[in-house]
Amino acid sequence: MTTTESPVDTRLPVTLLTGFLGAGKTTLLNAVLRVATGPRIAVIVNEFGEAGLDHDLIEAVDEETVLMQSGCLCCSVRGDLARTIADLIDRRQAGDIVFERVVIETTGLADPGPILQTLLVDPYLARNVRMDGVVTVADAATGPETLDRQFEAVSQVAMADLLVLSKTDLVPSAMVKTFKARLTALNPTARILHARRGDLRANALWELSGLRNTATPKQTLSWLTPRDPAPDPFANLSGLNPIEPTTDATLSPHDTRIGSASIVLEYPIPDAAFDLWLDTLVALRGPDILRVKGIVFLEGIETPFVFHGVQHVFDPPVPLRDWPGGDRRSRIVVIARDIARPELVRSLDMLRGHLPKKNDTFQSEEPIK
Repeated sequence: MTTTESPVDTRLPVTLLTGFLGAGKTTLLNAVLRVATGPRIAVIVNEFGEAGLDHDLIEAVDEETVLMQSGCLCCSVRGDLARTIADLIDRRQAGDIVFERVVIETTGLADPGPILQTLLVDPYLARNVRMDGVVTVADAATGPETLDRQFEAVSQVAMADLLVLSKTDLVPSAMVKTFKARLTALNPTARILHARRGDLRANALWELSGLRNTATPKQTLSWLTPRDPAPDPFANLSGLNPIEPTTDATLSPHDTRIGSASIVLEYPIPDAAFDLWLDTLVALRGPDILRVKGIVFLEGIETPFVFHGVQHVFDPPVPLRDWPGGDRRSRIVVIARDIARPELVRSLDMLRGHLPKKNDTFQSEEPIK
C-alpha cells in the first residue's frame, strides 16, 4: 500500500540567534528561558560571562553546563562548535540531560553563514540536527547606524528567517516605520516581529524554515513570499522582477551591496536546466550567495520539492507531498551580496529560456537591460 505521509524527521531542530551588538539577544534569550511551558532547550553561547543569563533562572551549575529552572540548559562553546553540539547530543542519548531544541547565540558581529555550513558539512551534525531558522535581533534605536557602520549586521539581516525588532518604544513611530522598510528591502521574505524587553508570543522562534517535512504548503509559501500587502502574495514576483524596496528612503552603501531577485515559472523545469542554472550560479558567485531557496517542479515529477542553500552548501531537498493540485508554479528567491540585481535577474533568466513560450506575462515583459 502506498502512502503520501512525509517521513518523520528525528533530527534535533537548531535555531541560530544572532543580531546587532546591544540589540537585546540575551534579553530575548532570557525571556525564552522563562517560559516553563515551552520546549526544553539547550542553549550554546560563547562564554557564560558574556551571556548575561538571569541568575534567578539558574538552578544548578557545573563546569560545562548551567541548568535552568525551566528545565532548559546552557553550555559554553568548548573547542569548535561541532564538537560542542556533538557532546550535547551524546549526553542526551546517554540520558544525562534532556532537551528538545538547540539555540546557538552568536556574538554580535558573527556572520551566520559559517555556522549554517557547519551544520550541513559536518557528517555527524548533518545526520543529527537540522536548521530550524535564523533569528536576527535588530534594535530600532541604534540599528540604522549599525547597518551603516557594520556590514556584518547587514548580512545578519539578509540571512534571517525572522527579524525581531527591539527598543521600538525608545524612538518615534516614524523612525520605526522607516527602519522596518529598510530591513524589508534587505530581506523581503523575513517576518518582522516587535519585542519589548524580549517579550514575544510563545513559540514565535520555532519552526521558521519552510524546509521541513512537517511544513504545510502554506507555511512553505510564507517562507518564500515577500512581505508585500498586495492581494496576490506573488504579484511582485511575476516574471523576473527584482524585489524592490517599499520605501524611497536613501540606502547606505552597505545596503546596496545586498541584491534580491526572484521568479515564478508557470511550467515544470527540465531537470538538466535547473541543475545547469544552480551549478553555474554557485560556481561563479558561490561565496556571495547569502541564501537561495525555492519550491521547484521538475518535468516528469508530480511532487514539487523545497530547496535551500547558503553559498555553495545546500540542504537535502524536501518533497512537498501535500501540495494542492492545479498549481504547478515554481518559485525561486535569491539573496546575494555584491551582485547587482540585473546580474541576478540574468541568472534566473537562464531558467525561463528553457520553458514553453505560452505565458503572456513573460511575453510582455520588457527585455533585461
